[in-house]
Amino acid sequence: MSIGFRKKLMLAHSLIIKEKGEMEGKAHKRMLGGRPSKAIKRNKPLTVKCTTIEKAIISGKAKKMNQSVSEYLRTLGLNGKSVMAIKTIPKEILALCGALNHVGALLNQIAKRRNSNDELNALERADLALLQLKIKEVVEVIKTGIK
Repeated sequence: MSIGFRKKLMLAHSLIIKEKGEMEGKAHKRMLGGRPSKAIKRNKPLTVKCTTIEKAIISGKAKKMNQSVSEYLRTLGLNGKSVMAIKTIPKEILALCGALNHVGALLNQIAKRRNSNDELNALERADLALLQLKIKEVVEVIKTGIK
């Protein structure tokens, strides 16, 4: 293949690509994947100088508010105060979920015993009575939380 022919082939190829792009109404460019861009781009850095202790205090306050340091300082600077972002489940709800999971596991064990035609002993019957009381307590907590 001669060099002249190779140049002509490359020129023809580039013209085809250019015409194809014009036919599609846009210039030929490579398709990029990845995360879609946000409506508001926060890409301008702001440097703050502080001591190690001040940095720890700011980081701690941001963590306490369930925010990143950037979010915390931005809302503090723009609004004059920072509002806590609720991203965690309250302890009461976690305790209720744990109690209900425990009740469910014990009821599953009891059902398994009953399905195999085994009788419940005194300890298991006492556990059942205790579970019944716990369920009533959980229901009362839920009722008071709803009101």
